[in-house]
Amino acid sequence: MTAPHQPDHAYDSPLALWAVVIGSMAGVLMQALDTTIANVALPYMKGSMAASPDQITWVLTSYIIAAAIMTAPVGWIAARFGKKRFLITCLAGFTITSMMCGAAQSLNQMVMFRILQGCFGAALLPLSQAVMLDLFPPHKRGNAMAIWGMGVMLGPILGPTVGGFLTDAYDWRWIFYINVPFGIAAVAAISIFFKDSAKDHSLKFDFFGFGALAIALAAIQLMLDRGTTKGWFSSSEIIIEAFIGAVGVYLFLVHMFTTKKPLIPLGVFRDRNFSGSLILMFVLGAVLLASSALLSPYLQNLAGYTVAETGLLMVPRGLGTMSAMMFAGRLTMKMDPRILMTGGATLLIGTIWLMAYWTPSISVWTISWVTFIQGVGLGLVFVPMNLVAFATLPAHFRTDGASLTNLWRNIGSAVGVSVTSTILANSIQTIHSQLAGFASPFNRAFGVNASSMFMNPLIPFGMSSINGAINYRAQVQAYANNFIFMFYISLPIFLVIWMMKRPSFAPGAPPPKVEISE
Repeated sequence: MTAPHQPDHAYDSPLALWAVVIGSMAGVLMQALDTTIANVALPYMKGSMAASPDQITWVLTSYIIAAAIMTAPVGWIAARFGKKRFLITCLAGFTITSMMCGAAQSLNQMVMFRILQGCFGAALLPLSQAVMLDLFPPHKRGNAMAIWGMGVMLGPILGPTVGGFLTDAYDWRWIFYINVPFGIAAVAAISIFFKDSAKDHSLKFDFFGFGALAIALAAIQLMLDRGTTKGWFSSSEIIIEAFIGAVGVYLFLVHMFTTKKPLIPLGVFRDRNFSGSLILMFVLGAVLLASSALLSPYLQNLAGYTVAETGLLMVPRGLGTMSAMMFAGRLTMKMDPRILMTGGATLLIGTIWLMAYWTPSISVWTISWVTFIQGVGLGLVFVPMNLVAFATLPAHFRTDGASLTNLWRNIGSAVGVSVTSTILANSIQTIHSQLAGFASPFNRAFGVNASSMFMNPLIPFGMSSINGAINYRAQVQAYANNFIFMFYISLPIFLVIWMMKRPSFAPGAPPPKVEISE
């Protein structure tokens, strides 16, 4: 559904080419940062807007739901109206709505502006990826995907760090205002230098398919976001959301297989490499965001680090990702990318296993080198995965494919955070009850040692101290359970990697076959 490939020599000068690259990458970085940058500012927003803890989470949920819904039709809109007009509209809209979020005076205004921001931001990642693939010929796409991947992977990692600094040094509103100068520069660069793609005015929009998918995504996202706090299927709200989501998915799938021109073309799934990349992207999204969501409270609540210190401790993983991506693109063009992905996955999964044996007294050095290697693993998987995914995918499916990979990454992130949060909460309760059974007068060791630890169980203060110690130990073990769970669910990606075909650009690969028709 997208325009044919436009090689880099179509631009008159390298200046024009790199202006387009920087302009599209500015949009990637803004959108990726805004996915997590607001997390650390929620307590400050809650005070400014007199919102409850349950209400303020809608600042995050509204953005994620809007972005998920509007990711699906990106391919159709780009093919119908052209990539240039669409990209400029999204960049300008995201910049304006960022200003509106920063100026919001009430929770209702903030949620409404975040929905609009998510709608405009949804297309920035898939559009920029499609633009980067169009700008460069196959032998240069390794470096192009490395540049694009830096923005995608570094945004969620650096978001809490940047958000914490801006909130502490200035005000929480600056986490939104910071987008304005970058947005203006990006709009100017794309408006002046970008050469538009072809438009197909004969395309008809699949309203039924979009409506079914939008309802399904909204219901599933609400279920995942609110399931932990509502007790999952003991809550009638979660049951209703799950039912609506299941019905929406069913209607969308039936419609997609029976209509002539579905919202998402079936031809995109016939490519084995692309289908495998969707699975990898889902797992990467889950591991990336879930590990970040677990590590931050672990360092703050158990290890005793401040918000600023925690943000700095998250930097090594970003540096590892960036350093790996700097040479991953070149390596992908010189060796079988499946070997590179296997090495990266081994580093990623191995460091998750190491994190399961951490204690709150872990040294800063250990935290830094483990997370750095984890970032290297992410970079070594992400760049070759994107190259392999689009190496055999026909050019007219490129924007649809880019939107699908980003959609699956978002869904994986939502599922990963939701599942790990549930496991954490349930593990803390279970382990706490198990450990509390040893705090009994019939346990002689406890009776002898409790008073020496200033936790006399015969006084209220002592009972509170004992309960605090038990809860602390339960949390340490619960976090370990979560990391072990993430380790085991990540193991199947090795099988997925080697089910993918060696792309034509890899040394020793067979010549490319005829492209799949739409």
